[in-house]
Amino acid sequence: MNLKEKPWASYIEQDLRELLEESHLLLEAVPKWGETFLDYSFVVFPAAKAYEGFLKKLFFDLGFITKDDYYGKRFRIGKALNPALEPYLREKEGVYDKLVNFCGGKNLANELWETWRQCRNLVFHWFPDEKNAIGFEIAKSRVEMIIAAIDRAFTECKIK
Repeated sequence: MNLKEKPWASYIEQDLRELLEESHLLLEAVPKWGETFLDYSFVVFPAAKAYEGFLKKLFFDLGFITKDDYYGKRFRIGKALNPALEPYLREKEGVYDKLVNFCGGKNLANELWETWRQCRNLVFHWFPDEKNAIGFEIAKSRVEMIIAAIDRAFTECKIK
């Protein structure tokens, strides 16, 4: 997959493109190493970080978050995008409902949330009862899921 040919390639910052490319390089390189790992999350990490950057930029450009949110250290995608965010916080801190209203339905908002949940939260966190280690094929599918979510968000939100 050539990421430079994506319609959003010039929309995202260079460091985000490079992070996505790093995940693709790892997808190509890791099978050649001849090693087996318990967890291939390290393949997904760069793409997940790029996804976070893309979402922040998208939310800022759509007017869903402020300049302070975008440049600050306190805004949390996982909280803002969560469809189960407490009602009293949704208006002030949430972007899920804004996406639903902007896109005329829950499909994109749910896809962006599910991609965040599966490709970032479940990959990055460790809990005693949920090890969340992923195999290589799952890591590959998670990177593809991130690219697909960016593709769809860029198209459906009609970013210029």
